[in-house]
Parts: sequence; structure tokens; C-alpha cells
Amino acid sequence: MTRRKESPPVDPARSAQMALVRGKDTKPELRVRRALHAAGLRYRLQDKRLPGRPDLVFPSRRTVIFVHGCFWHRDPNPACPFTRTPKTRLEFWEGKFAENTARDARNEAALAADGWKVFVVWECETKDAARLARLVEEIRAEPEKPRRRQRKSRPAWSRKRFAERT
Repeated sequence: MTRRKESPPVDPARSAQMALVRGKDTKPELRVRRALHAAGLRYRLQDKRLPGRPDLVFPSRRTVIFVHGCFWHRDPNPACPFTRTPKTRLEFWEGKFAENTARDARNEAALAADGWKVFVVWECETKDAARLARLVEEIRAEPEKPRRRQRKSRPAWSRKRFAERT
């Protein structure tokens, strides 16, 4: 395991601000969830068994969605207003962003290797109703695998009674 270089002490005000950053149930994620649910699509949230813990999982379609914040995950769109780099501690931030994007690429590759279809929705795209409508159509286009029918077993008291009759 590699050790990080010691960084200078962080300003307490900056630390308090960063503590407010949420990891799940963010506004962009809720916008995507609301659009998909309104379209009748059902999903699981943050499945810990999958690499990268995707925000939304459609197990029957083997499809996952990551809702990436443009700041943290570095939206490749140069016109994105949220992809900016802080002016202080530039070396720290560049390293942090490089680690985040490398981790995202690893997680997407691992999911694709396991047969999952991966969609990435950027924070700046979640305000665009047309983009969310396209996402709904792309998810619906993924084939649903048939569900296995669960065999209902009789309760123990019923099996005894049934066995006594025969």
C-alpha cells in the first residue's frame, strides 16, 4: 500500500465545507431517480456488491448508472461550468482528480468485464429533460432477462399434514 505525502494542514472552514459534501442522495442523483421512476423503471440503489457501488442498478437488465458530479469526476465536456479546479493547493487537487478518474475507469472496466452495461450521467446533464428522456429510452432498450419463477414450498405444518393423508 502506498503512503500519501504529508499535506499542509487544511483550513478548518474548508474542512467544514467539504464535510457537507454528500456521497448519495444528491440533487443530481434524485433528479435522475425521479425521471426513471416516473417512466415506470424500477431499480436498486448503491449495490455494495458491485465495483464502484453504482448509484442505480437494474439487475434484470444487467445495467448500472453512475451519476457523476462534474467537479469531483471531471466532466470531459469543456463547456461544463461545474468542472473547475480550485486555485489553492493545486498539486493536491490535481492528484485527487487524477485518482478519482482512474478509479472511475477501473470500476467501469470491471463492470463491463462482468457483463454489465454502464451509463454515466453527468451532474450538468441532469437539468436537461431531453437528456433524461434519452436515458430512459436507452435503459428501456436494454433487454430484460426473464425472471426465474420461485417454487413455493409448503410450510412445515402443511407438509406433515399432507404426508399423513398419503
